[in-house]
This record gives sequence, C-alpha cells and structure tokens, in this order.
Amino acid sequence: MSVAAVVLAAGGASRWDGDGHKLMADLGGRPVAAHALGAAAEAALDELVVVVGAVDLGVCLPEGATVLENPDWASGQAGSLQVAVAHCRTVGHDAIVFGLADTPGVPASAWRSVAEQPGELVCATFGGRRRPPVKVAASRWPDLPADGDEGARALLSQQASQVVEVVCPGEPRDIDTVEDLRVWS
Repeated sequence: MSVAAVVLAAGGASRWDGDGHKLMADLGGRPVAAHALGAAAEAALDELVVVVGAVDLGVCLPEGATVLENPDWASGQAGSLQVAVAHCRTVGHDAIVFGLADTPGVPASAWRSVAEQPGELVCATFGGRRRPPVKVAASRWPDLPADGDEGARALLSQQASQVVEVVCPGEPRDIDTVEDLRVWS
C-alpha cells in the first residue's frame, strides 16, 4: 500500500496578528512550518507532498518534498485537499495522510501510526480529541469537500462510526495568533 504524507500549507493566515506569515514565524530558531514539515518527512511515508499558496516555504522545505501550488488558496482548505488528491491519484497512491503546517507539536510517530493503521478513515487522537493527521483511503477521496474552507473534518463527522482512532503522543494545537506562538515559546 502506497501512502503519501500531505502537509497543507497554502492558507493566508487570516487570524495571524503578527508580522509576516505565521508559518514563517520563529519558533525555537526555526520557522513554525519547519517543525511540521520535518515531522512529516521523518515519518518516511512513500511521498511527502506539501501544498503551498500564500507564502513561499522554500527555506524550510525538506529535501525531496513534492511541492504543489494551490493557485486558488484563498478560497479555502478544500481546494488544497483537491490539489493533493489529484496529484496522489496520478501518482497511484492508495491513501493520503493529511496534516497541517501550523501544528509544530505533532511528531513523526503520529504520522506513522495513522498511516500504518488499517482502515479507510483513520484519525489521530490526542487527549481523547480527534485531530490531524488523518488518513483517507483512495476509495474515500470523492467524499472529501470540493470547495470551501472545510478539510477532512466534515467527512470524519459524517462517517464518525467508520473512523478508526489512533492514540498518539504530542501536542496537536495549531498556531493561529501571536498569543498561540507565545504559548509554544
């Protein structure tokens, strides 16, 4: 089974109230996005895909990552999902594990655990709460939203009884504001 790790990193950071883009904000001497990208790369799935749009992440992209541009990034997260799905369908992957570039506390082990768990819909849980990374098998890609600012969350909610949960270590909180970054620092 071929599984791609897809890091969604295209958004405009509309809630960010600091200088620059939140994904490039300094966290422990590295950009915020570098932490999530590094964990996804370390998970060593069959391909690392990064969907970009609003900001150039070139300085923190892991070597060998496939970078996909979402030209319609401002229309919401669903567009980035569809860019990733189109690529993964063409390449021939059997599943995608989606994660977010603004979650620096999700370790590589969470990506691997979700990827390795059997099931069409698999979600990490942290402290009993479902959070990315999320695995979606190719058979379920048509069920992902095609537009709007909804990611895989809607699919997981609609198919809640079919979701396999994997307890994972780490901290799934995302960074949306300067205050969120202060909490991490």
